Amino acid sequence: MLKESTSNSAKGTKMFHNTIVKRPGATYINGLTTSDLGTPILEKALEQHDAYIEALKTCGTEVTVLQSNEQFPDSTFVEDTAVLTPEFAVISNPGAETRNSEIYEMEPAIKSFYDKIHYIKAPGTLDGGDILQIEENFYIGISARTNQEGAEQLKQILESENYKATIVPLQKFFHLKTGIAYLGNQTIVVAGEFVDHPDFNSYQKIVVPPEEEYAANCIRVNDYVIIPSGYPQTKQKINEAGYQTIELDTSEFRKLDGGLSCLSLRF
Repeated sequence: MLKESTSNSAKGTKMFHNTIVKRPGATYINGLTTSDLGTPILEKALEQHDAYIEALKTCGTEVTVLQSNEQFPDSTFVEDTAVLTPEFAVISNPGAETRNSEIYEMEPAIKSFYDKIHYIKAPGTLDGGDILQIEENFYIGISARTNQEGAEQLKQILESENYKATIVPLQKFFHLKTGIAYLGNQTIVVAGEFVDHPDFNSYQKIVVPPEEEYAANCIRVNDYVIIPSGYPQTKQKINEAGYQTIELDTSEFRKLDGGLSCLSLRF
């Protein structure tokens, strides 16, 4: 179900023209998880994925839909395979062993859009879910999936391309973007350990209450902010800050530690 709010939008220049998504396969229900929310219902996950694709189209992006691969249960979470900027792409090296080879299927899709591609090389590991871009600054989370070596490699790549990069060791969150999102206009959505984190004190903050922590993983796509449904306080705060919202049910992705950002590459 796709629900739009009627709040005034914080319109700006079009940030994203393209998005890449990948269909969940029959093996999706066997994906990795740290949650205790039960086994995903595949049929429902596919319906939610359909709604997600429609939302990306509503936001004005061209959506490239890659077909599922039964060999990789978690491969619908495409964000972890790459870091994309306007000028170049970085193919990551996902930290979970069973996900590592997802990059080989993603590489041709990315090469169809990018001429300049960098690579994170072993023993460095890096998940795209640990990378947050705020204008010219990149924040790189060190997590269970992204190690110091991978973070340092990405920092070096970004700085060689005239971006700034800050490495942020995580305390509790699974990925960096589990607890923080950038909405543009120097405004961030923050939860948990990032509410008072010194690296983010220069930004305007929309603080997610502890009981709605999952809603911190939202995505600004052009004139809309896509948020998970069922988090009224966070939705209200984002609307009051001047953003239009689209709410999507992500229950079957949450069961495998997935959120809205995980399901697409946006560029």
